[in-house]
Order: sequence, then structure tokens, then C-alpha cells
Amino acid sequence: MKNLNISTFIIVLVSTFMLNLEAALPDNISELVEESAPAVVNITSKKEVTQRQSYGFGGIPDEMLERFGIPRQFREMPQEKREATSYGSGFILKDNYILTNYHVVEDSNEVVVSLSDRREFIAEVVGVDPLSDLAVLKVEGDNLPQVTAGNSDELKVGDWVIAIGSPFSFDFSVTAGIVSAKGRSIQNNNIGNYVPFLQTDVAINPGNSGGPLFDLDGKVVGINSQIYSRSGGYQGLAFAIPINVAIDVAKQIIDKGEVSRGYLGVRMSEVDSDLAEALGMNKPYGALINDIEEGESADNAGLEPGDVIVEFNNKEIKFSSDLPHVVGQMQPGTKAYAKIIRDAKEIKLKFVLGELPVNKDSFVPAKSQTSSDPIGIKVAEIDRDNPSMANLPDGVIVSRVNSGSAASGKIQRGDLITLIQHKGKKYQIIDVDSYEDALENFTSGNKIVLHINRSGGTIIRSITVN
Repeated sequence: MKNLNISTFIIVLVSTFMLNLEAALPDNISELVEESAPAVVNITSKKEVTQRQSYGFGGIPDEMLERFGIPRQFREMPQEKREATSYGSGFILKDNYILTNYHVVEDSNEVVVSLSDRREFIAEVVGVDPLSDLAVLKVEGDNLPQVTAGNSDELKVGDWVIAIGSPFSFDFSVTAGIVSAKGRSIQNNNIGNYVPFLQTDVAINPGNSGGPLFDLDGKVVGINSQIYSRSGGYQGLAFAIPINVAIDVAKQIIDKGEVSRGYLGVRMSEVDSDLAEALGMNKPYGALINDIEEGESADNAGLEPGDVIVEFNNKEIKFSSDLPHVVGQMQPGTKAYAKIIRDAKEIKLKFVLGELPVNKDSFVPAKSQTSSDPIGIKVAEIDRDNPSMANLPDGVIVSRVNSGSAASGKIQRGDLITLIQHKGKKYQIIDVDSYEDALENFTSGNKIVLHINRSGGTIIRSITVN
């Protein structure tokens, strides 16, 4: 009798769990997909890459060939060009404009857009914004379906969301999950800390990038952009750009060809419990100001090192990463008030925002860019006219790190490369020309050592040339 009661209890428990799970699952996903999928597109991005091949000499190592004095030009074939193809997703927003990720079309010389009804178009890259990982495309076609934009600010943690895209080129695949968190900060590759990412547990894989994230009303609330993974595949953490941010960026690209962002001119850090106590605060929160750029918005407003910004433009600043999210979505010249903790007292300051300094080359349409990245990075000259760079040692600044490259995770945007080593040989890097000359000495598979200046300290990283 005892065993029978236990069995009955287990059956009832399992049945209750299954009924609750069924009740929790949204029942309109199929209708949502049927209505929304036609406006989702598959994107094929083609670009030309250069590679150098070796004659091989029967597998004899380069070091031995060098010892016998065989010149490099007799050991290597000239650089050969080949076409590389990558895949992603996107969606038609309005007026034949398509939104996708910047990294989907980066360095492309041709972008092909495919619809679910099998129509294909050659897309024009209207403009790009690397700092938010967004690109705007345009196609010429009639009767194109389009999505309806929602309001990402109204999303709540726990809300159901649906993704449609082309993971691993499996066109128009559908996955579902919930919003896990909002306002996540991700500084990855060329992406700055200016996007308050949505974190979800929707299954996202390579090929989903640029695809839409829908709420249960069938409205787009985000653009799938990043995954957190140690394997390269989905591991339960996916990140999407909020649609409110994306629409603002797209509007600026369409209207004026580039994106402007507000700028305070501060360096900041988190407030821990010890700092909060020392500053006379009730709890640790806000953005602690460490340094202020002379002549910028914060300086003009009277902000001082040691101040803590706890509210900006009527939005609470819980963490230091919240401040760029708020300021970056405002236009230069905007007037805003902030609540500041100074000397254990709350005061108000009025700011007139400056403009975030950017490299204007960043906004050249992707289809016209060229790239030769044997270790997966792009570099630029030191701008000695920039006060923050005036005293840097000789070298080159890393302006971009390619996703999935050998350098990804080892080198960061803003690093200063000063020296390259390979098997006892050292190549001093003083400018872009010397950097490119140094790379000419290596072939695919060589492991080289980079000496990097990061935040005033030196770090050393090993990279495999590809």
C-alpha cells in the first residue's frame, strides 16, 4: 500500500508539472511566425580576401631554408585572392530598408538578400555603425513585407520572445525563450559600451546575427547580435540590441549618413561598499568619476573627480556602465540634469552634452571597405594631436578585432602594439607601414608574439597567423 501511495503521488506531481508547463507556454507562436516570417531575410555577404601560399620545399622549415640563403621570393607564391562568403539574417523595417548587424556585412563587396518567397535582391549598404554593430541596407523591389516595431523599453525580465533567422544557413528557423536580463554591457571587438543589450535564453547560433527578436504581439523588440560561448555555438546566453536603440541609429544613418552620440568626457568606475561608506552614501551605486577631460561637457558643468552620478536625465544610474547607455542615446547639444553625490550631499548639475569623438572612417559603407587581416585585427596610426595619445610610445593602435579570429579574446580595441617577435627575431613597430612590413615575414600557421601596451602596462600575447 505504501508503494502504491508513492507511485500515485509521483504521477500526480508529474501531471501537475506538465499541466503548469503547458499553461506557461505561449500558444500563439505559430500564428506569430506565419505573419512575421515573410519580412525576415537571409543575407549572403561576399568579400575578397588575400592569402599567401608557400611552395613548401617538401615540408622543409622556413628557418632551415633561410640558413641556406634561399630568398623568400623563391619560397613563396605571390598573394592570391579568393572570395569568402558569410551568412546572416535581417528584416525589412520600412520603405525597402533592411536592418542587420554590421559584422554580417563588414568588408563586403556584394550583399545578396533572400526572402522566404525565394525572391533575391542585390542590396545597397546605406551606412553602418560599428559602435552599435548595426548596418542599414536597401533593396529595390515591390510589395515587400515589413515588420512592426515594438517598444523595447516596455519589455520585462521573464517576457517571452521569439527569434527568426538562419542559423548555420538553415533558413528561417524559429526559436523561443525569455528575456533573462536588460541593460547588459558588452565590450566585444569593435563594439563600444553604448548599447544596453537584452540578454535572452533564445537559442542563437552563427547565421542568426542580424535577425529579429519578436515579442508575443508579433512586434520586433530587438536585433540578435551576440552570443556568449566557449565553443562557438549556443550555450544559453544570447544578446540582442534593443529595437529602440536600433531605430534611432538607423534613422540617423538614413537621414545624415552617420551616427552622433552625446559625450560627457569622463572616466569612471564602480562604487563598492567601502567607497560608499567613505563617501557617506547609504548604499553602493552610481558612477564614480575618476577623471574629467578639460573643456568637455562634464568639465563645463562643474563635475569633479570623486563625484558620484546617481541619476542622469531622470534615469537612475545603478552601475557605471549605465551612464554611457543613457548619454550615448542622447544627441550632442542636448541639455540634461544629473543628481550627484558630493561630500555626502546630493546636488544637481546641468549639462550640455558634447559629441562622442569617433573615427569618421568607421562610417564608410561596408561594401567599399577593404581588409587584409592575417591575424584578425585592423590597426591605425597614433594621433599625436589627441591629448590622450600624445605621450604614448611608438606603435600602432588596434582599431578593430574581428569576431572569431585568432586575435579575438586576446587583443582588445585600443591596444597599442609596439613589438612583434618570431623565433628570436624582433620587429619594432613604430607605424602602420612597419607593422605591415613585419607581417610580410610570416606565413600561415606561424605563431608570433605581440608586445602590447594596455592602460599603461605591458602584456604579451601569442597569435597564430592565418
